[in-house]
Amino acid sequence: MNRHYGMDWLRIGAFGLLIFYHIGMVFVPWAYHAKIAHPIEWVTIPMQALNAWRLSLLFVVSGYASRAIFAADPSAGRFAWGRSKRLVPPILFAMVVINPIQPWVELTTQHGYAHDFGYFLAHDYFRIQKISGVSVPTWQHLWFVVYLFVYTLALSVGLLLPTRIRVAIAAGAGRALSGVLLLIVPIALLAANWAWSFPGIAETHALFDDPAAHRLYFPMFLFGFLLRESAPVWAAIRRWWRVAGVLALVAYGIVATVEAAYLKSAIPLDHYFWFGLVRGVQSWTSIVALLGIADRYLNHDAPGRAMLNEAVFPFYIIHQTIIVAVAGALLATPIAPLAEFGILLVATVLGCWLFYRLGRMIVPLRPLIGLRLSSAARRAAS
Repeated sequence: MNRHYGMDWLRIGAFGLLIFYHIGMVFVPWAYHAKIAHPIEWVTIPMQALNAWRLSLLFVVSGYASRAIFAADPSAGRFAWGRSKRLVPPILFAMVVINPIQPWVELTTQHGYAHDFGYFLAHDYFRIQKISGVSVPTWQHLWFVVYLFVYTLALSVGLLLPTRIRVAIAAGAGRALSGVLLLIVPIALLAANWAWSFPGIAETHALFDDPAAHRLYFPMFLFGFLLRESAPVWAAIRRWWRVAGVLALVAYGIVATVEAAYLKSAIPLDHYFWFGLVRGVQSWTSIVALLGIADRYLNHDAPGRAMLNEAVFPFYIIHQTIIVAVAGALLATPIAPLAEFGILLVATVLGCWLFYRLGRMIVPLRPLIGLRLSSAARRAAS
């Protein structure tokens, strides 16, 4: 298949929405590394528009991109090695250099930690421990990259199967997701997962004790890998994305109504099953609708697309550290929430852009912030 520019735009948009979402986490009552002094309950309602599907979509587009990489050089070993070189250095770099300020802000603003950042870095951060329940050292939001790396290795083992077996598996999966089954099968699986586990089994993002996350995100990654070269699945998306969009809006309306009804209290236990069921519908139909929109309206190149597509990974690496650091600093200032939101948004976008542009120019930093070495950069480094 030729390059699908709509998937590039969807990837850019998904990571852009994640920045807004993480800024929003500063203002809601949900647990996060930095909070305003008085969280605002009603902000959870617009946050629920993204909550059910934002991460699943990221794994779908990552799986799609992985298939494009594998198609260019269909060797399981080289695929695994290439992805390892791309994903592991940013994880380690972030854990050592980018992330430490996040747990420090959380500890000092929410758990009474009394030491300054220099002391924390020199004496506490690099000891494998928990401080007031906060694990250090930590990959923080880079858990997504860790999981992507692990899923890539697992997929690479599957890619060692004979070609005829892999083709048969892909064809069977394509048939299972063709036509209206594209909506029915994943919704049934997601609804079962959320209806019986939500909210009792929380995601930990700690890799080894996170079955709830793996049940959800690994299949999404595999779906993205299948999607790139599955004509039946694309045909189903083009046929059903509008219906999926309507279902997504209806499901979100129900989720928002329930959220509004219980802003100041927990959702009753007898509502868990139905709330999880609706979240399953919202999650998958939102993804199908967005895939359809990307295919129908965004499958064309435009100025800035290549640059933004490259900038996504560095933006992801740095964005949460900026948000948490700035939000922690603003906590001591008497500022209105709307003004704080504006400051966080401007600081995050500008900080991400500066991080990307500087890292792009400094050759040794490129692989550490998720950028490939260009031909000129490789020659300069050799």
